[in-house]
Amino acid sequence: MAVPKRKTSPSRRNMRRSHHALGANSFVEDKETGELKRPHHVDLKTGMYKGRQVITPKED
Repeated sequence: MAVPKRKTSPSRRNMRRSHHALGANSFVEDKETGELKRPHHVDLKTGMYKGRQVITPKED
């Protein structure tokens, strides 16, 4: 079984984790309503996805 010869230092451990951070969510403007929405997600206000009605919108 492979065993490390030396303990990994906190600096080296943190350098390895430097790419693990989550990026900010991206938003695009909806063509019909002009509201911001996540790409490749259902628009919850209208219930549309890729030009089709996939869910019934909630009534306020």
